Amino acid sequence: MISAYFTRDHIQCRMAGDRLTISLDEQSRDALDELVELTGEGQSETVRRAIIFYAANFQVANSNTNVDLEQYYQMLSGGEHVLLDIDFLHGLLDNVELESGEPSPEFKEVIDQVAGFHADEYRTRFASLGDILDWLSFCGFLTARKADDNTYHVVFPTEKVKWFMTRFIQRSTEKLDFEVEVSEGVSKVLITEV
Repeated sequence: MISAYFTRDHIQCRMAGDRLTISLDEQSRDALDELVELTGEGQSETVRRAIIFYAANFQVANSNTNVDLEQYYQMLSGGEHVLLDIDFLHGLLDNVELESGEPSPEFKEVIDQVAGFHADEYRTRFASLGDILDWLSFCGFLTARKADDNTYHVVFPTEKVKWFMTRFIQRSTEKLDFEVEVSEGVSKVLITEV
């Protein structure tokens, strides 16, 4: 059990003889006050929960991506984005095909319409292809690895997701200050910012 003692700008924690003092700046002090008020918990419980949460989310919080978790949370909670089980995604993609196995023209039209909308958004939101791929990777559509300054190896979970996302990427980057070249392999794609 950790016991904590709080003054206005310091937290002292004791655990089996260990002692920790934390200096709070104005931002962290305000954040602690806000969390205590929002949760109705005491400062000790709030600090414990914050440390546990940070430890559990350390990798995401310290990644080299430009993903804004607060913005993504707002998109999810506001209904702009949804979490979708990968099996549902595959089920949807399986059922927008013609008997020939090609995607229906109506589905292509929807992809292009959504991509066109995102092209306007991406023009002010992303400065590079890497930023866009980081975002789409965070959303779970792909995995991207930088090959050199402007080229990325991109892997998709299935062939259908590869087709769907490649089309989306090509169309959603049309209004950016750079062009995107796509070279398709069997199971991965090379995407280059030119």
